[in-house]
Amino acid sequence: MSIPSNASYVIIGAGVHGLSTAYHLALELKSRGHDVDGSVVVVEKTAIAAGASGIACGVIRNNYYQPAMRELMAHSVAVWNSDPETYSYHPVGYLQISPAVMEEQVAGIYEEQCAIGYESSFIHGAGDCAKYMDELFGDWQAEGTTSILHEKSGGYANNKASMQGLAGKARAQGVRILEGVCVTGFERDSAGAVTSVVTDQGTIECGYVIVGAGPWIKSIWEMLELPKSIDVKGPEGEVVTDFPMWKFWCLQEGTLGVDPNLQRTRSGDLAPVIHVDSDAPLFSDIDGSLITEEMWGIYYKPDFNFGGVQGGAAPCRVETDPDKVEVDPYGPESPDYVVNEDFALMWVSCLAHCQKRFKGTFAKYRNERSGGLGAFTPDNFPVFDVFCDNCYVIADSNHGYKMIGVGKLVAREIMGETSALLEPFRFSRYAEGALHPTSNSPFPWS
Repeated sequence: MSIPSNASYVIIGAGVHGLSTAYHLALELKSRGHDVDGSVVVVEKTAIAAGASGIACGVIRNNYYQPAMRELMAHSVAVWNSDPETYSYHPVGYLQISPAVMEEQVAGIYEEQCAIGYESSFIHGAGDCAKYMDELFGDWQAEGTTSILHEKSGGYANNKASMQGLAGKARAQGVRILEGVCVTGFERDSAGAVTSVVTDQGTIECGYVIVGAGPWIKSIWEMLELPKSIDVKGPEGEVVTDFPMWKFWCLQEGTLGVDPNLQRTRSGDLAPVIHVDSDAPLFSDIDGSLITEEMWGIYYKPDFNFGGVQGGAAPCRVETDPDKVEVDPYGPESPDYVVNEDFALMWVSCLAHCQKRFKGTFAKYRNERSGGLGAFTPDNFPVFDVFCDNCYVIADSNHGYKMIGVGKLVAREIMGETSALLEPFRFSRYAEGALHPTSNSPFPWS
């Protein structure tokens, strides 16, 4: 493959952020009368959607305790809804089902969703919650639920199909996507700005670089000579020094190999995505032994792409030494392929805890190439900011796939329009102590 000797914009990564930024940047350039053909180039070390975006379970939601995340996700859900066919998007809705310890926080999420015009319903009280779920399914049996947030928007998308659709939209606007081209370094001027992207197939001179590398962010970050550790100011003014910039978790997901039509509502519709957080004891669906008395969570949905009921659970994750993460975190020797042996039993037992239809189905469980390796920032929330004068870094902290709208906002920022939605995610928040609030959910990204 021949690569160009120069381009106005070089985007690293052909996942959701790289492709979305490329597509929307091309639109922005055309709207300003610029010729796009050849000026926007995406370089991808393997293939479109070969990494995190291609194995994402595909859940699209606005269920965040943090106001900044909630507003950003409302924007992204609107982008998914703008072309559901091309994005292979299924707007079936999303249910957040929670215990008493989370009720006040979930009620706050509902109120703020209403304030920004995001349609949802809130049900609270154990009796009303039980009635609501019984009317939906008839076999609901989860204990300890005191609140339900039902997002009428949201749902899920098919991972690789959506990325191919997005790539097609980018190419139609004149974006060039180079697969099988690996970034190996950068050339910079005396002021530190990037002048060229060095690859294993040649050097591309450029005026601007956008990094949308997902779990590969650590290696690109180090090529740019950005700090491996930082100081973080806490909410009370305390400062934690030398805090590692990146940590990695292997996040397990799986599929129950049943007909997806098994997970339909009483009315015959495909079920919404279900997310349950619970502090009820969880027992094995095989022998009744106690699995955990700690807070646990599960998410699942019927999915014809995966060919069953697919999802994940917490606290099933494995922390990985960031210094041992290979350049290719999705290669055959990577931690992505390390199966947490406890996950299958926990996840299927969670399903059975919630709905009778999943009792005795453990034998139908199968491992899927889903979930994968997540690169998390110090506070587990994204960083969207400019470094080295002309390098825009999109570090999603494992919130990536659902945030398809980030690329649209980044494109506008590159064109000079500062985004209020992205302002809360600047790198400077760590030194300033402007951190996002944390919830009681067992999921680190909540």
